[in-house]
Amino acid sequence: MDYIKGFGKELFVILSEMAPYLMIGFFFAGLLHLLFPKKKVRKYMGQNNFRSIFNAALLGVPLPLCSCGVIPTGISFYKHGASKASTVSFLISTPQTGVDSIFVTYSMLGLPFAIIRPIVAFITGLFGGVVTKKVDPETADKDIQNNDNEADLPHGFFARIKEMFRYSFIEFLQDISNWLVIGLLIAALISVFVPNDFFADKIPNDFIGMLLILIISIPVYICATASVPVAAVLMLKGLSPGAALVLLMAGPATNAATITMIGKVLGKKSLIGYLGAIITGALFAGLFIDYLLPHQWFNISEHFNHMGHDHTGMLPEWLKIGSAITLSLLILNGYIQKFISTMKIKSQTAAQPGFSSESIHTLQVGGMTCNHCKANVENSVKSSEGVEEATVDLSSGTVLIKGTSFDLEKIKSGIESIGYTIIKE
Repeated sequence: MDYIKGFGKELFVILSEMAPYLMIGFFFAGLLHLLFPKKKVRKYMGQNNFRSIFNAALLGVPLPLCSCGVIPTGISFYKHGASKASTVSFLISTPQTGVDSIFVTYSMLGLPFAIIRPIVAFITGLFGGVVTKKVDPETADKDIQNNDNEADLPHGFFARIKEMFRYSFIEFLQDISNWLVIGLLIAALISVFVPNDFFADKIPNDFIGMLLILIISIPVYICATASVPVAAVLMLKGLSPGAALVLLMAGPATNAATITMIGKVLGKKSLIGYLGAIITGALFAGLFIDYLLPHQWFNISEHFNHMGHDHTGMLPEWLKIGSAITLSLLILNGYIQKFISTMKIKSQTAAQPGFSSESIHTLQVGGMTCNHCKANVENSVKSSEGVEEATVDLSSGTVLIKGTSFDLEKIKSGIESIGYTIIKE
């Protein structure tokens, strides 16, 4: 019973520390959604040169896309004109950080980490793009097709403000809610069950700790925001700041699905540049923090001292608690909306007597994990001739297609070309 009480208490403390900064981060995510639609981003990363690589790395840093969302986005950029080098640069820098995770990093790990994290994301993205350009050169620049979703944004000031908040606190929050909840639960479990100074006692030196975290982080996915509470609690248990940075870099930037997809779409040479940049960058950045920067910069026991239950922080308690309650309600609303959407699609699928077998079809698609995936697949299907409507249900991984005389094989090829798989029925 004591463990359960302790777990609940730690979970609430971690959530209340993160919530105000998450809310601010979500707001800026919506703002970026309006200011940087995909067409505008692609404009600056379409050439096969260093400037395009630089732009891709720089633009990727603030964008609120985790690795599950950045894969189809990056592949879409590549299919519409971005070079392999700039695509890899974007795929590296984007998932490591974002406006939401920067604010949360500041709240839980302090200002030095909040500054270093986006800088490292930019440098590794730049390095990965340059390496890819060397090992996998392209002979010619591609024509950029500016036919993306900027036209889908609403017109008018108030309509755009509404869209900003919808994206911030519904669509984007839904994208990361699962991983955010998992990250909070893992952090609370570690806080309660792992002894203090565990890593200091069990790991012989900081470099071994970095290698261990790197090996664990590469195949496993954890989003940039959810990785912060896990890193904070591990540091309180004795993990070095450098090893924590390795987790913050490699955890969000890589996972087995990302590695497979990059190898499939961009090729093995580009995959080497991608993995090489992340592994090298993570280790060098970790060593730089542990051995060259002042240790007091990363003493989070003073900044985030929930282990000692000293909660005299920068923000008033009422704001933290209010933000935690608001965020919890928004997450709950997201799950309710997903459930309603699933029920709606199931009812549409079941009520097919008014449609012939040629006018409606359901596909099972693998690899869809977020609303970015949903939008990419729906846009791909809708672009096929004869398709009148395409609706994706993320929970079941199904695509409901309505239309007349559409080519199903062409639709399947289009879905697979942007990085998803068709599950054979």
